Amino acid sequence: MTEHQTKSALGAPIDRVDGRLKVTGGARYAAELPVSHPATAVMVTSTVARGRILSMDTSAASKVKGVLAVLTPFNAPKVEVPPPMRSATSSASQGVNARGSANGGQSGAQGGGAGGGGGTNGAQGPAARGGGMRIPTVMQTTDVHYNGQPIGVVVAETFEAALEAMYLVKVRYATEHPVLDMASTPTIPRNEVHPLGGGEASSHRGDVDAALASAPVKVEHEYTTPLENHNPMEVHQTVAAWEGDKLTVYDSTQGIFAVRNTVAHAFGLPQENVRVVSYFTGGGFGSKGGPWSHQILAAMAAREVKRPVKLVLLRRQMFGPVGGRPMTVQRVALAATRDGTLTAIRHDSTSNTSNIEDWLEPALSQTKILYACPNVATAYDLKRLNVGSPTFMRAPGESTGTFALESAMDELAVALKMDPVQLRLKNYADKDPESGKPWSSKSLRECYALGAERFGWSKRPMEPRAMRDGNWLVGWGMATATYPARRNPAAATARMMPDGSVIVRAGSQEIGCGTYTSMSQIAADVLGVPVERVRFELGVTDMPENPGSTGSVTAASTGTAVFDASTLLKSKLDAMTRAGESHADAIRRAGGQPIEVSVQSRASQDAQQYSSHSFGAVFTEVRVDEALGQARVSRVVTAHGVGKIINEKMARSQIIGGVVWGVGQALLEETHVDPRNGRYVNAELAEYLVPVNADVGTIEVHFVDEDDRHVSAMGSKGVGEIGITGVAASIANAVYHATGRRVRDLPIRVERVMG
Repeated sequence: MTEHQTKSALGAPIDRVDGRLKVTGGARYAAELPVSHPATAVMVTSTVARGRILSMDTSAASKVKGVLAVLTPFNAPKVEVPPPMRSATSSASQGVNARGSANGGQSGAQGGGAGGGGGTNGAQGPAARGGGMRIPTVMQTTDVHYNGQPIGVVVAETFEAALEAMYLVKVRYATEHPVLDMASTPTIPRNEVHPLGGGEASSHRGDVDAALASAPVKVEHEYTTPLENHNPMEVHQTVAAWEGDKLTVYDSTQGIFAVRNTVAHAFGLPQENVRVVSYFTGGGFGSKGGPWSHQILAAMAAREVKRPVKLVLLRRQMFGPVGGRPMTVQRVALAATRDGTLTAIRHDSTSNTSNIEDWLEPALSQTKILYACPNVATAYDLKRLNVGSPTFMRAPGESTGTFALESAMDELAVALKMDPVQLRLKNYADKDPESGKPWSSKSLRECYALGAERFGWSKRPMEPRAMRDGNWLVGWGMATATYPARRNPAAATARMMPDGSVIVRAGSQEIGCGTYTSMSQIAADVLGVPVERVRFELGVTDMPENPGSTGSVTAASTGTAVFDASTLLKSKLDAMTRAGESHADAIRRAGGQPIEVSVQSRASQDAQQYSSHSFGAVFTEVRVDEALGQARVSRVVTAHGVGKIINEKMARSQIIGGVVWGVGQALLEETHVDPRNGRYVNAELAEYLVPVNADVGTIEVHFVDEDDRHVSAMGSKGVGEIGITGVAASIANAVYHATGRRVRDLPIRVERVMG
């Protein structure tokens, strides 16, 4: 037996099996996959936020050398557009034709394979929300709902020709005044608002009003988060190639089956006639969790010009057509006894959706379960604006919701003159306070202790403005992190070859988080072979169906399918193997044909008996220039309980990525919309600020030992989403501790610190 076989592959911090491909350029992304003689397409987008297209003059564009076709709502082929996600009442005054309450949309937030990221968001996935169908803007009407909406496609021999022609298309509109101000926009009736994953728009346990009225200590404040937009390194891109009535789509996606289902529906094709391929996706973070307009438009253009078409979004087109995080206005009220025991929590959230569909940012989920409190009320409100449809963005809901809740908890700690960690321990929930179910696993106490010890929290002075380093005011803050742990149905095949090598296949996605590697480790561990003897294949809809790589469920879902397939294969091999021979010897003795098994793993059956979440603690040091008000994050220490770690190196990388994004959310990220015309003002990387190396101090990541077999066969839970949750609040709390000034509106800009 080799050294590799004597050690468990699970947890080992091995390098990515696809690492060499990535650093040498061998990893092919959607627009790089070879197709024969492709044309290039560029989308034409609207320059108004609300109205109708009266005409589109394409004569000059059509004369550009190399232009093959210009498609508009006036000549586009008809396709079957799924109904929008819409509450029961239409918004006729804004030109919306609501088609009932049919839901569409693919759950999508950054996940991954390392230690448990990636996958479809449980009940929020395609089964509950219409198989990922959310494409109302594919040139089937002349209505315009937001600035930047796709209204045309130019197809040409080269990108340069297509881009030149795009600028020559002249559009005449009948414009209407856009609705862009949250404060003055009517609220959708609450009985028509449906949180993602089901449930009511409002919930309560106990008597919150009475508890707030009688509380000796209470805080109540409003917190806001802005519009944010995804900016993965790889923009959205699709290559569509027809062969008769069969279509191959090479796509940058987090959900190949959602794309297949939607494209097939649009063109009236059997699902087996659409083949979606995605071997590598260069970052998605939710925006690529489900299909958008460009997949349909690429296929439409390819059918029109009768050759493959490559459509790559411009960076500016990442703002609007492919979603983003909506703005939220959250009001939190906390009541407590003088010893810090919570007696009431009220948390209300108002967020924006588009004028196309009803998208709700689920910012209240963590508030129902995070602390033991007898009286809790939550309520969602939703407002329609003339902006692009929001979508999942890393830890959707929890990232925005924990900012408000954990900031309020810090404010309560200040009012009580109590250490923030002790306040949270005082109200520690030993079981799910909302459902009453036991936790499938919970190591939050250990996370608080480990994080505080490694950070040096015991040296923190209680009073703000008590620490200084020259011109810098130094502050320490902390917050709790959490995200649901879920598992969805998934399938896999496992095959051992006569030479003893193993091939495992599952129709998952590699979105940059290490799924090729983590799945290889799972199979190697079960079968007792070196990881380098396992080849894991993914990314094609010909393979066994798996959920999208969103919502931190790939490790639990696809991982369990791989575990089950590998276990079944091992059992079959063991039964045919004689004493003293290897599995490969047994295969050769039996005739030399590969041995293969297939499994279909169901969703976790323990979900009805247990409440499953990942938990963690984030400790942050900030430095604020006293004269300039500039805040810098100098140090972050995290501790998380995320089940059994599949690959320690990749799991650590996932948390670091989440923390960096949290720094951006806290200090930098905000999408600005021109109030006159709805144009995304900073729709480029030069002006949409994201953290760079100079913005990020040291990040120290720790994991608490945990093994949760209720969530997955390996004991793993999600790690992709949780890394960002609590980070913004921890930074805001540290800024208060440094300056004595509470900033409740993100991002924490200089003028908000200076007041």
